Amino acid sequence: MRNFLTKIQQRLEGKMKKMSKLNQEKKTKKTFKDKWENNPDLAFSETLNEKSEIFNWILNRNGFKNVKEFEKYLSNKTRILDAGCGNGRVTALLRKYSDANKTEIVAADLVPVKIAQKNLKHYHLDQNIRFIQADLMKSLKKLGKFDFIYCQEVLHHTKNPKKAFSNLVEILTPKGEIAIYVYKKKSPAREYIDDYIRARISHLSYKDAIKVCEQITDFGKALSEPKLKITIPAVDILDIQAGEFDLQRFIYYFFMKCFWNKNLTFQENVAINFDWYHPELCARYTLGEVRKWFVDSNLMIIQECVDAYGITMRGKRTR
Repeated sequence: MRNFLTKIQQRLEGKMKKMSKLNQEKKTKKTFKDKWENNPDLAFSETLNEKSEIFNWILNRNGFKNVKEFEKYLSNKTRILDAGCGNGRVTALLRKYSDANKTEIVAADLVPVKIAQKNLKHYHLDQNIRFIQADLMKSLKKLGKFDFIYCQEVLHHTKNPKKAFSNLVEILTPKGEIAIYVYKKKSPAREYIDDYIRARISHLSYKDAIKVCEQITDFGKALSEPKLKITIPAVDILDIQAGEFDLQRFIYYFFMKCFWNKNLTFQENVAINFDWYHPELCARYTLGEVRKWFVDSNLMIIQECVDAYGITMRGKRTR
């Protein structure tokens, strides 16, 4: 009798967890729908500006020292998938540095792609680009095969990131490559505070959550204004590394995400903080965990970068 009741309890717990994941998935989808509808141009121009911090962060973390290296890499790609295209900013980047005559780009996202379509029309970069709404948690075979898949700042917002990754690997050509970026596990204090804030605002409406994120953004801005450099000794138990930091970056790296970039508008900075704190699905990983994804999928790792924000990894199919 006890074993029977235990099995019943386990089944109920399993169903509750599944329902919880489905609810989180639904809410996370709504988060990004609200984000893009209210901020359609978010970081778009900065992503295409070769002198910007965002542009160079994207190239450098993916292993490209400059535009020429990036162009050379894309020159022999015939089909590229931007998996999780959002407002189309990286789709535009991929289009700008690849050959529109021979390279097809497919831009896919869980939320409607009309914003990305509109943004790329404005930039006259819509040649040989196809937009499609797609769920990375489901089979993607209908999209065909790709020799390069770019999926960054996306997987950690799915209910099963490794499964979504496997679905993408499945549509690589025999020598195809995939480049991903996922959030990394950070210091204990930062993990605790981030989760605390997320638990307090993830259920709020877009309008109410934005009010909270405006305060967080003001905090980040205020920390950056003194231009103060501080030298910090290591505190191993809190995973705080020794080094010289400006005040805002020190708090940002080890205690809470209070994003501030002076080259973006105040509202763009607010939207980036909202992007971090509002999604209920927001997984973080260690370098070893991400490497295992690639090994398990028979991918040869050819580029990896771990920075203060996350883990970027590019791998090539070996069979």
